[in-house]
Amino acid sequence: MSTENQPLQRYSLSGATMGTRYSAVFYAAGEIDQAAIQADLQQAVERVDQQMSTWNPASDLMQLNAAPLDQWLSLPDELLWVLTTALRISEESAGAFEIGVGALVSACGFGPQPAAEHLPARQPSARAALELDVARRAVRKRATISLDLNGIAKGFAVDQLARCLEQHGIHAYLVGIDGEMRAAGRKADGSAWLVALEKPLKGRREVLGALELHDTAIATSGDYRHWRERDGTVHSHTMDPHSGAPLLSTLTSVSVICTSCMYADAWATALLVLGVERGSQLAKTQGLSAIFVLREGDELREITVGL
Repeated sequence: MSTENQPLQRYSLSGATMGTRYSAVFYAAGEIDQAAIQADLQQAVERVDQQMSTWNPASDLMQLNAAPLDQWLSLPDELLWVLTTALRISEESAGAFEIGVGALVSACGFGPQPAAEHLPARQPSARAALELDVARRAVRKRATISLDLNGIAKGFAVDQLARCLEQHGIHAYLVGIDGEMRAAGRKADGSAWLVALEKPLKGRREVLGALELHDTAIATSGDYRHWRERDGTVHSHTMDPHSGAPLLSTLTSVSVICTSCMYADAWATALLVLGVERGSQLAKTQGLSAIFVLREGDELREITVGL
């Protein structure tokens, strides 16, 4: 039976992933196999977690971190694509986006191990330490490095959720993991998907504003969700590759809107590290839409680019 003239029905699915939950809200006509879609969504995010988690010693990423120097390792296609993208954005952001900060992340207490007494010595950049052979789907390390993909993997997982729904013939959806979201099509009434932006406040959640998403994605990087106090100073989980320490800035969050959630995720981190002046200029150069939120005393100030 044709579904062409059948009314669209709303569905909502969710599941556990990456220490949090993913969500998928979508519209479809006719009968669908919700169980099959749920299983495929779960498999998609679990595959990302199994490849890119720093909390799972058996993940492909952690195997790469533990591998000897100059030994070629075969990579799954997804991890190869994320590494390739991460290195490209690192180059385009002049090193502001850096995945070779795993030792620093761990030392600051944002990994599975307790915080270290001292910050580690500076490591080389991932661009300097890694050699990728895309044709062979392989990588080797030319220098000791600890990789961390937390600034890009969640966005990639959101893109994988979107691809999963597309493969099931679903083209009107909103998928997300925490604040990383991707939308396609429109709701049954023709309206766009509405996504709330949070105020960057520690310990509570309030709405800063809302955006309509249509065939686009959004990701936010900030200092208010995951943070630690060290030597009397509050540090965010975002690391500054240039200083070799946690980022300290009056720029409290950056949201990036673009077609890929993976790109939005990585660029939000890069722009946060760069700060509002250099970050906004680079956003213009890259053709990105971005929302910068600065904390000025008890007040918040927004600066938008490309919106």
